[in-house]
Amino acid sequence: MLTAGDAAPDFILPGTDGEEVREYMLAEHTREGPVVLAFYLFDFNPDCTDQLCSIGNFGWFDVREDVTVLGVSRDSAFSHRAFAREHAIPFPLLSDSDGAVAERYGVRLDEVAGHRDVCNRAVFVVDTDTTVRYAWAADDPEGQPHWEEVRAALDDL
Repeated sequence: MLTAGDAAPDFILPGTDGEEVREYMLAEHTREGPVVLAFYLFDFNPDCTDQLCSIGNFGWFDVREDVTVLGVSRDSAFSHRAFAREHAIPFPLLSDSDGAVAERYGVRLDEVAGHRDVCNRAVFVVDTDTTVRYAWAADDPEGQPHWEEVRAALDDL
C-alpha cells in the first residue's frame, strides 16, 4: 500500500457526480487543491454507505472549497449514479472496473464475499504536488477510516 510521502499514481476513470457520466483525472483535481481518495467495496453496501455519507456530513465542502473528494470502487458508473442519487452523495464516484487503480494504490483485495478483485476500504489525502500526505486502509472490510486524522492531514496542507 502507498504510504505518506509516496507519489500518488495518476489515473483517468469513468465516474459520475450523480447526474452526468464522464471521465475524471486525478491530476486535473490536484491542480485545484488537495484530493481525498476514498476507496470502498460496493455501492449499496451498508458499511460503504456509512463511509461515503459520513464524508458528506463533515462539511468539508463548506469549509474548504479547494478540497475534492473522489470515491472509487469497482462498480459501474451507472450503479454509482443510482447510489449517489439515492444517498445524496455530494462528490463524484469513480469506476475502477478492472481494479487497476486499486492495485496501483496497493488496496486491491483478491476476494470479498465471493467477489474478486475489489477495492479495500481505504483513504488517501493527496496534495497539489500529487504526493500522498495521509494513507489508511481497513484491516478488515468492515473497518471505518479515522476521519479526525484525515481532517488533520487536510489542515496541515
